[in-house]
Amino acid sequence: MPPSPAFSVREIPFSFRGSWFGISPVIAEKTYADDLHLVSHQTGMHPVLRLRAAAGATVTATPALLSWQDGAGRIDLAYQDPSTIRIRGTGAGLRIASAVATLTPFGGNYLYRDPVDGSHVFTSYETGRRYRVTVLTGEITAHGVELLGDGDRHLDLAAGQPWEVAVEEYETARHPYRADLPFDRVARAARETFDEFVAAVAPWRTAETPAAELAAYVIWSATVDPGGFLARPAVLMSKHWMDKVWSWDHCFNALALAAGDPGLAWDQFLLPFDHQDQAGALPDSVTHSEILYNFVKPPIHGWALGRLRTSMTTPPDQDQLMVAYERLTRWTDFWLTHRRVPGRELPHYQHGNDSGWDNATTFDGHRVLETADLAAFLILQLRELAALGTELGRPDEAAGHAKTAEALRTGLLSRLWQDGRFVARSPLTGSDDAGGAGGSLLDLMAIVLADELPPDVRTALVTRLERHLTPYGLATEPLDSPHYLADGYWRGPIWAPSTVLVEDGLRRGGHGAFADEVSHRFRALCEKSGFAENFDATTGTGLRDRAYTWTAAAYLILAAAHEQRRSH
Repeated sequence: MPPSPAFSVREIPFSFRGSWFGISPVIAEKTYADDLHLVSHQTGMHPVLRLRAAAGATVTATPALLSWQDGAGRIDLAYQDPSTIRIRGTGAGLRIASAVATLTPFGGNYLYRDPVDGSHVFTSYETGRRYRVTVLTGEITAHGVELLGDGDRHLDLAAGQPWEVAVEEYETARHPYRADLPFDRVARAARETFDEFVAAVAPWRTAETPAAELAAYVIWSATVDPGGFLARPAVLMSKHWMDKVWSWDHCFNALALAAGDPGLAWDQFLLPFDHQDQAGALPDSVTHSEILYNFVKPPIHGWALGRLRTSMTTPPDQDQLMVAYERLTRWTDFWLTHRRVPGRELPHYQHGNDSGWDNATTFDGHRVLETADLAAFLILQLRELAALGTELGRPDEAAGHAKTAEALRTGLLSRLWQDGRFVARSPLTGSDDAGGAGGSLLDLMAIVLADELPPDVRTALVTRLERHLTPYGLATEPLDSPHYLADGYWRGPIWAPSTVLVEDGLRRGGHGAFADEVSHRFRALCEKSGFAENFDATTGTGLRDRAYTWTAAAYLILAAAHEQRRSH
């Protein structure tokens, strides 16, 4: 087999498709421990077990194997399945300790020896799970077993002789662990499982797309089995602290998976729709033990569904399309009914968070705004509903969607296009330019309408987009803006979703050379700096969460399209 890509566990957690835990030194938002930890994501992000090797041991990781190396000693860790890891040591010792030293008032975190099979079990009040350590070879020394007060609870595996253990996450009971496969076969099976995924989602990869395999790993390793509020397999945004599914992030993961794993892609698209409320709104985010409805996210779902249907190697059947059509219709009606002031043509956001661009300078003047990006997304969504309605034998509904789309397009151009640019408008004050004083890239996102825009409007947007282009891609606030902040979230850094949406709009609008440049610079950025949540627009440095799946997805989307163009 060719060598697997190596990565730093400080950047990307070591994990396995389906698992709700990973191995990482990142134990909370922007918090790094000295030791690696088993970190769970079932009820939030919780470090459960601390894995302490010898001081100074070097850690290396590939998609199937994590290792500590200390002189002649070595420890290897591999996933056997989503809930089980195997760890072996030769000439090196390991301490497995509870990450929580203080008992809860209910005595929830403790260590005991199971009298049935002799294993040692850590319990976690934070995750509501047990973590069983079974010795396969060698000897283990326990400290703090059944300790009732605060204190250290740990297991020691000495460096003096070879040893191996299995660590399992489970709920209340399991049959005694049996090692049916040797460690090397476990690691090889994990490698083969990942290799199959890469071959499916990135068969096009070449030397010109060198980060494709690692991008696939970020997505594969952040995928969890159904659990809690997630009734489908889900690609979390990260197995660091951004361990949720937000209701627009999922669209990019679906698109990256469409050709190689269409079933998983379809699940990603529908995940937030499983929790659509009575008004038709999607939640802000969903994860194992929490659903938030305090905000919504922008309606890019019609745009995404149109691309998804042309990319999936196994297209959705009529029943699946009907489900998508009905849910997408309700989502669209939410905006047109509950987010449109009676008598006004255009819908509005109630906060920057609704747009997905939480603190963009567009919202500095007013939080409640009618914006060009929102109208543009809904126009594309209505176009997709019209196409679906026709396919599904609902011509009257299809005609209604098309009519509404045209009315929104007219309103967008007549009300928000002023003096060669799109402005934002407050439905509360009636101000015709209630946006902030900055120059946010958000104000140019109507480029997604491509050839639905008049040529002069399209040309003006392209000219303004050039102001945002840095050596690393599209800055969300121009570098010469007084409001630009290098780590300002949506006030400067480069982001994946805006890149993909702008690149697509440019390409469909006939600006292929500019689209090529946007794609090239973002792909080069990921190849240099990995798959961070966002990037410093002047240095290319990764910022915030460093293993973000929509960034990896954006790389795969752009790289696949690049390879397709190159081969033709």
